[in-house]
Amino acid sequence: MERLKGAIIVGFLRLFSLLPFAVAQRLGAGLGWLMWKLPNRSREVTRINLQHCFPELSESEREQLVGETLVNIGRSFAESACAWMWSPEKTVSLIKQVEGEHLLLDALAKGQGVVGITSHLGNWEVLNHWYCSRAKPIIFYRPPKQKAVDELLQRQRTQLGNKVAASTREGIISVMREVKRGGCVGIPADPEPALKSGLFVPFLGTTALTSKFVPNLLKGGQAKALFFHCLRLPDNSGFKVILEEAPEALYSNDETEAVSCMSEVIGRYVATWPSQYMWSMKRFKKRPAGEKKWY
Repeated sequence: MERLKGAIIVGFLRLFSLLPFAVAQRLGAGLGWLMWKLPNRSREVTRINLQHCFPELSESEREQLVGETLVNIGRSFAESACAWMWSPEKTVSLIKQVEGEHLLLDALAKGQGVVGITSHLGNWEVLNHWYCSRAKPIIFYRPPKQKAVDELLQRQRTQLGNKVAASTREGIISVMREVKRGGCVGIPADPEPALKSGLFVPFLGTTALTSKFVPNLLKGGQAKALFFHCLRLPDNSGFKVILEEAPEALYSNDETEAVSCMSEVIGRYVATWPSQYMWSMKRFKKRPAGEKKWY
């Protein structure tokens, strides 16, 4: 059954990638609109997450944000299908603006290792191709359940000579080794970790279990930490990549201070572009002791 599901998903991805970008994007937006209007798990999870993270919004304002979010999630699906099937060069051509690129180039020129930190904001698949066109990082990722989809992603995410590392013990070790020898890595910092691997720290209007992996990689000052995000332009014609130097607090030996710093920076980006975040993700599945489960 999983093989069949995987084949169906890959088939849909290929169909999307055959369409002109604007058409694929509009079709994805239409699917997102249906996700908003029809009962489904993604809509309910999005509503729950926004209720806790933006308690200051009125009910009507939050529902409007739910709709915008799901439409953008549909766009992200279509855009990612194109990014997975197209050549990296064609995907990178969709990036119209880059802010802070000198931070990456300076680090590479100095021979520093780079820990690129991102989140599920905007389109991280387009960002992957941009980053890999400038460096040869190891991209850390959580494998999908369907083997066919995982195999596709591994092929497509490594077209520019970089590598990928699944979120397994072996993958974690390979990322740590790459940083120690001065290489580059890319890590999404917002997937919820195991309890032993994270800390509950502030995130927007609530708290979130946040991984300690990135702060632990940075201990000893062996690498430069940069935040990377790829945001959709207001007219949906392409993307803007933004790089930001990590605050000093992220290098702190105090784990709580470092993890809180990382969460604060990501939260600031999400608060600025809330409709481009993947609120359908069960980001807050684990809660502090004594707090009621959300889902």
